[in-house]
Amino acid sequence: MSFKRYVALGDSQTEGLGDGDDVRGYRGWADRLAEHLARIDPETRYANLAVRGRLAAQVRDEQLGPALELRPDLATVIAGLNDLIRPGFDAAEVTACLEEMFAALRAAGAHVVTVTYPDPSKIAPIARPLRSRVLDFNARIRVAAARHGVTVVDTYPHAFTTDARMWSTDRLHASPLGHARMAAAIAHTLGLPGSDDTWSLPLAPPPPPTAWQSIGTELRWVAAFAGPWIYRRLRGRSSGEGRRAKRPQLAPLSSSAFPESAS
Repeated sequence: MSFKRYVALGDSQTEGLGDGDDVRGYRGWADRLAEHLARIDPETRYANLAVRGRLAAQVRDEQLGPALELRPDLATVIAGLNDLIRPGFDAAEVTACLEEMFAALRAAGAHVVTVTYPDPSKIAPIARPLRSRVLDFNARIRVAAARHGVTVVDTYPHAFTTDARMWSTDRLHASPLGHARMAAAIAHTLGLPGSDDTWSLPLAPPPPPTAWQSIGTELRWVAAFAGPWIYRRLRGRSSGEGRRAKRPQLAPLSSSAFPESAS
């Protein structure tokens, strides 16, 4: 299977946060997938419309139109996590936004890929109340995707997806390893040449932390990330204010297009 026009829609995960920084730029799983596509066909063009902090409705309203104008033959649509972690999350409403994007992109001839989400309670204990939301949301994503012939990369069943090494220190964004595995998972699910199932293999067991190390880790995370996130929400602020898509137009890839990052 070969694709020449790949467009990525979404939020911070698709933008690539956790895999690079604001100085060097962000690589992320979508860039890594685009690199894989370019190795298969150097004529591949890639656009990334994702912007951090965007809710599913904002992804639809801001990115779907431009994506359709680019006439992709492959599109990834990953959104809804920013909605899910907010009070008042409406799974049906968020899924409807995703389904509208699925339908429009499929009608335009694109092969569309989306994902399910891992168990947040195994990533951050404070997120335990969100587990039922994730289970319900994942089920809705699978149904909506099936209705429109959208490919689903089902990450939830894989235990390694909740391993701390798969996530950056904020526990909201994938680490370079997590982004690499996500790109590999999508490539394998699409059956791309040069892909295989090694993305799904479990990681080697890490040394078990002591009780004090665990407590210290949780306290540092609350102070450095959970607290500031709550403060922004109370002020009605978003991490994506003033941000624009990093690759708004389809363009070829080059070796200098992405920052150096761990594989």
